[in-house]
Amino acid sequence: MQFSQLIDFLKIGEAHIQDFNFGDDPEITKASSIDIANPDEISFLENDSYLLSHMSSTNASALLLPNNNQLIDIANSRGIAWASFRDPKLAFAETLEYLHPQSQPLIGIHKTAVIGKNVKIGKEVSIGANVTVGDYCQIGEGTVISPGVVIYNNVQIGIRGELHANAVIHENTNIGNNCTVQSNAVIGSEGFGFIPSKNGWRKMPQIGIVVIEDNVEVGAGSTIDRPSVGETRIGSGTKIDNLVQIGHGVVTGRNCAMAAQVGIAGGASLGDGVILAGQVGVGNRVSIGDGVIASSKCGVHADVSPGEVISGFPAMPNKLWLRCSANFKKLPEIAKSIRDLTKSHRG
Repeated sequence: MQFSQLIDFLKIGEAHIQDFNFGDDPEITKASSIDIANPDEISFLENDSYLLSHMSSTNASALLLPNNNQLIDIANSRGIAWASFRDPKLAFAETLEYLHPQSQPLIGIHKTAVIGKNVKIGKEVSIGANVTVGDYCQIGEGTVISPGVVIYNNVQIGIRGELHANAVIHENTNIGNNCTVQSNAVIGSEGFGFIPSKNGWRKMPQIGIVVIEDNVEVGAGSTIDRPSVGETRIGSGTKIDNLVQIGHGVVTGRNCAMAAQVGIAGGASLGDGVILAGQVGVGNRVSIGDGVIASSKCGVHADVSPGEVISGFPAMPNKLWLRCSANFKKLPEIAKSIRDLTKSHRG
């Protein structure tokens, strides 16, 4: 594929092309990182000081760049074809989609799949080997269900969904349109509900449901629990990384993002656009406002106002956390000074 062909495709994308120079219109066979790219490969660069040095040494035949005159001048001086974008990283994502289109699964139901009674299956659905679909389920048009998936009774899955190998969807779960559930994720499993009694822990029946709104992705090995009553709800456009635990009765807003090993305790609520970095923990019934960003390993035990950036354990405003952490190494010295002052005062 020639570079000019790729640019014609990117012109209709979301990355907003600004300018371009085809140069010798090189053939592009692959995409790669700028520091390891070979001839005939394309790469991208943002305004990232870590990678700027690679502009003078990269072997890439073409680059997707920000609208930065310094970078464009270097590309021109080295004879590298380029195009500039408002968002070069998004342009690179679109490039990868163009160069590596997903293979299309075979439409139909594999002979080893087990389909329950009164199941409604839309057009052009693919159901792979050893899939189990319970009674009274609905599977929307164009959905792909990979081998080993287990779907319990009375589950609804919208159109163009994708369930990867060995995912498990428990009873009464409702999954919207254009949702992706990665391998070994479990949606709608019982919430952790136990009541102490004189005879030990008494199990609270978990008869609630899980609702996954449209355009949600659930990462591999993640779990979303159903509550004793009511619902656990994941807002539209939310992206959940691998190994995330979402407890019973949690409600998230739209377009949230949760990195790996996030844990959200039962009854917590997240507003729209909340970002939880890796290993963030959210306490029981905590309310987090719209647009909050919680940095890695943050422990959120109290409500957070909209728009805050928080860090630390327990969580506090990020700027305060940075000031505190700068002094952590000095704590022994500070403690010694206090002890000396106390002795001096007593003396």
